[in-house]
Amino acid sequence: MMRVLALDVGDKHIGVAISDPTQSLARSLGVIEHVSPRQDFAAVVRLVEQYEVETVVVGYPRSLDGTTGLQAQKVEQFVAGLTEVLSSAKDHVPVLLWDERLSTVSADRLMSEAGLKGKKKRERLDAAAAAVILQDYLDSELQNPKLKAQSPKFEK
Repeated sequence: MMRVLALDVGDKHIGVAISDPTQSLARSLGVIEHVSPRQDFAAVVRLVEQYEVETVVVGYPRSLDGTTGLQAQKVEQFVAGLTEVLSSAKDHVPVLLWDERLSTVSADRLMSEAGLKGKKKRERLDAAAAAVILQDYLDSELQNPKLKAQSPKFEK
């Protein structure tokens, strides 16, 4: 089986997480520092190739009431550019938006429970949030395998 890559796109960093080959467990990989869209996309392409990724899941930030704001628009632009880059690659890798409501809150809580504080916690938060997003996606796939066959996209 191939892996799933998850991204948590922020203003300064892109948190990155990867699934295991069975697509059951997520683990954080770290962050990509924003440089430029071209360089950010190139970094993602390298990860897709290195880990033999079949799907990229990008956290889609919505407020608790389901509305979208400026950050969601930034993520939509990022996804559009990444989709274009990945669709021109040898093997088309779909890029899916996935509801990330409360992922950072969950990651923050998990890191606090693990005893991380201060700078160490801040440095790892984006990657941990990506892992939370990915695990949510993987759990959803396990519960509803038809979802994958339909090439799901998060509805706006």
